[in-house]
Amino acid sequence: MNERTVVAQALSQALSDYLTLEEILNLLENPKTTQHGDVAFPVFSLAKVLRKAPQAIAADLVADIPDEAFEKVEVVGPYINFFLDKGQVSHATLTEIAEKGSDFGKNNTGQNQQVPIDMSSPNIAKPMSMGHLRSTVIGNSLAEIMNKNGYQSIRINHLGDWGTQFGKLMVAYKKWGSEEAVKKAPIQELLRLYVKFHEDAETDATLEVEGRAWFKKLEDGDEEATALWEWFRDESLKEFQHVYDLLKISFDSYNGEAFYNDKMQPVIDLLQEKNLLISSQGADIVDLEKYDLNPALIRKSDGATLYITRDLAAALYRKENYNFAQALYVVGNEQSGHFKQLKAVLNELGFEWANDIHHIPFGLITKDGKKLSTRKGKIVLLEEVLNEAIGLAKAQIEAKNPDLANKEEVAHQVGVGAVIFHDLKNDRLNNFDFSLEEVVRFEGETGPYVQYTHTRCASILRKANFEMEAGANYSLNDPESWEVIKLLQAFPATVARAGDKYEPSIIAKHAIQLAQAFNKYYAHVKILNEDSDLSSRLALVHAVKIVLKEDLRLLGLEAPEEM
Repeated sequence: MNERTVVAQALSQALSDYLTLEEILNLLENPKTTQHGDVAFPVFSLAKVLRKAPQAIAADLVADIPDEAFEKVEVVGPYINFFLDKGQVSHATLTEIAEKGSDFGKNNTGQNQQVPIDMSSPNIAKPMSMGHLRSTVIGNSLAEIMNKNGYQSIRINHLGDWGTQFGKLMVAYKKWGSEEAVKKAPIQELLRLYVKFHEDAETDATLEVEGRAWFKKLEDGDEEATALWEWFRDESLKEFQHVYDLLKISFDSYNGEAFYNDKMQPVIDLLQEKNLLISSQGADIVDLEKYDLNPALIRKSDGATLYITRDLAAALYRKENYNFAQALYVVGNEQSGHFKQLKAVLNELGFEWANDIHHIPFGLITKDGKKLSTRKGKIVLLEEVLNEAIGLAKAQIEAKNPDLANKEEVAHQVGVGAVIFHDLKNDRLNNFDFSLEEVVRFEGETGPYVQYTHTRCASILRKANFEMEAGANYSLNDPESWEVIKLLQAFPATVARAGDKYEPSIIAKHAIQLAQAFNKYYAHVKILNEDSDLSSRLALVHAVKIVLKEDLRLLGLEAPEEM
């Protein structure tokens, strides 16, 4: 039970006629300084009901509050300040973490229901750039967070393996490419062709027409177009796998846009059956005026389908196959209009589960303040960034710990972890500028700093040869350990909040705060001092190690034992 619940329950006995337990919980505040206790309750909201001055209400209430769970309860103006019993809380927290280990913080909110997560989704024949990092690592972290909240996540890599861009690429390959060049360096050559097509198309309008014609051939099952498409797709997947191997991320499904080719007609039939399809200038649309949205374009005048047609087919397929409790789409903020349309069309079809679909938007990564663009060739390759990060991490490890046994492995864990952590510590809706040198630092609010704190805990426990004892009375009541205990105790609520808000940064911020609090504790307390509290201090180190490792795991990072 966390500190706020203890306070709310104590207050509810005296306030049951006026406020529910939930209302009390919502009113509780964290005092600005520890001198004002651990939790504060403002009584302003009761002044009108009780027709008394807030200070008088606070004084009356304190007399009715049972104080076994608190060191003291005091009134300061219109606030009741609660000082929790450090010994009791630390004992309960350390015991629970020791018993549950890595399951600490796990809950059964999801009741094992399935949650497909549409994530990563790179486009075939284009390299994975830094622009793909966010969807990939946010989606992966959300999968772990949802699992911790009792759901069963399904990671879906909805590949961009269909669309007019393939027609354009085929035109470019036929005009300027060669089989030899593509085989030698598949993605680089296909990107070169794609960029050249767009450069030339600015002065030659016929290229766009040819591109559309080749895509139509692909849609119609033309043999040459299909063979080229399959070749481009196979080569691209091999390249993507290098990046996923570096990130140590795997998927449950690679069903991309092409998978839904034979699943769109039933959607169109359903829209017609419900009289929702309207012909407009030769195209088929669904009117969404009542949702204050632009019409959803379902089929173009030449019969070609669009993203929304496929996403409707994908939503129906996922509901049928996974019977999902929620379906998450980790896609950039600029696509929010598309997902509003998707949900609106599903609502028009009468599917109440449309409300269980959630777009998880995120901001941009910029380089020197500028957006990264594939079309103009201004891209930063993700694989290169990750490899460079590993190199920077290795250089720092060489300087700090040249005798480390498994330097290569640790450099990988630290370098790649640094890039992931830097992304996830930012609120996902925020844009951020990327600088590799800032990211791979062992000091400050970085992944390596949190990982290093974990190794510090591991080192102390090795030195002490410490093992937790079942039933031991671990308990601390010093002010230095209290800040650490409070953050440990807050972990389950942090996990729940991160799941409710689909926000990995909540976990990352907890990891930073816990690492900072522990390092402050380490600087002020002689942990290995032989006295009566030694085993309790080591139990605290053990608990910090477990929770930091879980924080990191939920973000998709590994926790080295040494670095």
